[in-house]
Amino acid sequence: MINLLESLRAIAREDQILQNEPMSKHTTFRVGGPADVLFLPEGEEQLIGALEAAKAAGVPVVVIGNGSNLVVRDGGIRGLVIAIGEGMAAIARTENVLTAWAGASLARVAAYAQASGLSGLEFASGIPGTLGGGCAMNAGAYGGQLADCLVDAQVYLNGEVRTLTKDVMQMGYRTSLPLREGGIVLSARFMLTPDDPEAIAARMRELNARRRDKQPLNFPSAGSTFKRPEGYFAGALIEQSGLKGLAVGGAQVSEKHAGFIVNAGGATASDVLALIERVQDAVEARFGVRLETEVRILGED
Repeated sequence: MINLLESLRAIAREDQILQNEPMSKHTTFRVGGPADVLFLPEGEEQLIGALEAAKAAGVPVVVIGNGSNLVVRDGGIRGLVIAIGEGMAAIARTENVLTAWAGASLARVAAYAQASGLSGLEFASGIPGTLGGGCAMNAGAYGGQLADCLVDAQVYLNGEVRTLTKDVMQMGYRTSLPLREGGIVLSARFMLTPDDPEAIAARMRELNARRRDKQPLNFPSAGSTFKRPEGYFAGALIEQSGLKGLAVGGAQVSEKHAGFIVNAGGATASDVLALIERVQDAVEARFGVRLETEVRILGED
């Protein structure tokens, strides 16, 4: 670890390198123990430099965005966590093509497109993730998904930066080639459609009003906890199993939308994970369907 810290200090400022950093500060669930080292890169060169330094030092690496789809266990994460955020959040437009870098929030990308009079990303305006993780997971909502308008992505994969076309990205329901093979999305380009900015804004307001009406945005969470099982809706299965409001410690199945587990106050990661398992067991017992988590679960107890 000493060698890694020396390498990081050679390419970045001290305030970009945080030791024993609580992951509860870097996840939207507000749970999680400390990372040995958390690094905040400012640009692709620093990101790749940190990855290479960790490899040379034999230190395991986890790459995250803003932590909107994560549960980090209470023991934290051993090794290096790289959090891609504001240091890699540029957005640019060339005619009808919008380019966004990995750390840009999907809400900002959607707002930039709207202000530029470009339609196609309205669905993303309320998704609480960043472009890099969103692209890797093919984030979507209300009938739209990033794959619908993706042109290509710059991906760090197997030690090199590659441009992967939409077809090569192999984007499916909450999956892509980079996600499956350990690649890191650095930036992506989207082909959008010119439209009146106010008409785009109206559609965004409508979608966000629906989100506020149906989702428990007043509590910390990681978004939808479970993937949609084929032929079903996770939230409906959970509600029909009588689990709305079920709690373990400070973790609770949302009373507003059963597809969300929320931090109702003082939850630990152990609370969240125990509640996830209880929900999975109850739904499987009643419907014969084993719900798969959509959230990533990282770290150790």
